[in-house]
Amino acid sequence: MLNKHQRESRREIQIISIEDLVPENHILRDIDRAINLDFIYDEVKDLYCSDNGRPSVDPVVLFKIVLLQYTFGIRSMRQTIREIEVNMAYRWYLGYGMTEKIPHFSTFGKNYVRRFEDNGIFEKIFEQILLEAVKCRFVDASAVFIDATHIKANANKKKAVNEVVKVEAKHYHDELMAEIESDRAVHGKKPLKNKDDDNEPPTKNVKKSTTDPDCGLFHKGEHKVEFAYTTHVACDKHNFILDSTVSAGNVHDSVMFDGLYRNLLTKFPEIDMVAVDSGYKTPWIMKQIFDSGKLPSTPYKRPMTKQGFFKKYEYVYDEYYDCIICPNNQILKYSTTNRDGYKEFKSNPLICKSCPMRAQCTESKDCVKVVTRHVWEEYIEKAEDVRHSPEGKEIYTMRSQTIERVFADAKEKHFMRYAQLRGLAKLRMQTLLTFACMNLKKLAAWKRKNGILSTVSSEILCIFNFAMSKVSFA
Repeated sequence: MLNKHQRESRREIQIISIEDLVPENHILRDIDRAINLDFIYDEVKDLYCSDNGRPSVDPVVLFKIVLLQYTFGIRSMRQTIREIEVNMAYRWYLGYGMTEKIPHFSTFGKNYVRRFEDNGIFEKIFEQILLEAVKCRFVDASAVFIDATHIKANANKKKAVNEVVKVEAKHYHDELMAEIESDRAVHGKKPLKNKDDDNEPPTKNVKKSTTDPDCGLFHKGEHKVEFAYTTHVACDKHNFILDSTVSAGNVHDSVMFDGLYRNLLTKFPEIDMVAVDSGYKTPWIMKQIFDSGKLPSTPYKRPMTKQGFFKKYEYVYDEYYDCIICPNNQILKYSTTNRDGYKEFKSNPLICKSCPMRAQCTESKDCVKVVTRHVWEEYIEKAEDVRHSPEGKEIYTMRSQTIERVFADAKEKHFMRYAQLRGLAKLRMQTLLTFACMNLKKLAAWKRKNGILSTVSSEILCIFNFAMSKVSFA
């Protein structure tokens, strides 16, 4: 039966508490019980004057406003304040009454510039939320998943200038050069000559944004080019984000691996396996993982050779005689070890000249086939052995359910597809708060699932679990 609402209730006066307006099963109730944010007072107390100036906005309220923004994927602080003004659940979470005035949207921005920009408070918030999950034994870091995704910068790609920048040496240059010189000495080769200090360092041309100089030009596929940032992330089996870092979009994934991996080992020494994508499958990274006593889980990497030519794996390395055997069972002898760390093996041109397989082997005019092998190539081979193991296959197949799911949720539900701010430091803040809120939502849901509802019982259970688990978290 059709019914029309005849009664006008807009101006009806009722006596009601804001507590009664928030549903009992609302996610903000779980989030409020999941962690106590009062530790923020101790972190920021030195940033405020104790006996002078106007009373400040409660710093915990300020950070709760930001957590609301990133938890619910609200696009800006201005829109966040508008939502808080009309949303009773948001007001309840902040501890504000129904008619109490909400802080202006510029308040957090001013406090960020004057107080919070360089004091590490965002890292503290992220770490405290993760530590709570570790104490409750929700984190399983026996296997970690590392990958990177791009965030489109708030910059017009047409507003850019060309700059000449110096090509920086690899951070592991000294260790690589020591390995190269050792290998050359074993083969009776002279040490490499030092480059003349008077020569200018090598340079390259890059396109730099005039709107946001910190971002980098990222080539997305074959045709699309845009200014972007890259966030490098590590998560566990349960999709808890363990650590992250941010770089310009034109920095390769493998360059940022070292710092992220060192932090992971410090916080979670119980790691057994590290799952990475093909972009991280380099000799240096594989060496790091094996030398730290862990195992890498990697994918198959297609050989980058021309169509119709022999693949690199068809040239077999003979470790005993230190030579390469080609598909026609001919020997390629050691020639030298170059500055990039590759040992060069060259064929006999007299044999190659009359070889019936030369068209599939080389297009060299002097009929010399050169095969290179990195001085740390054995680590790549060990990684291939792990890739074929049952454990290696099982862990790598979990990437689609873990790190890829983290990126999908961050971009679709938490507005991380685009950079809301400009500058590397502010993008670092955005990603840290996004991942902190993702961990907080999962922590709240898992505490409810496990019956940890009250703050007191939560603390008691977490202390007991932490003592029993012997989890190390620095």
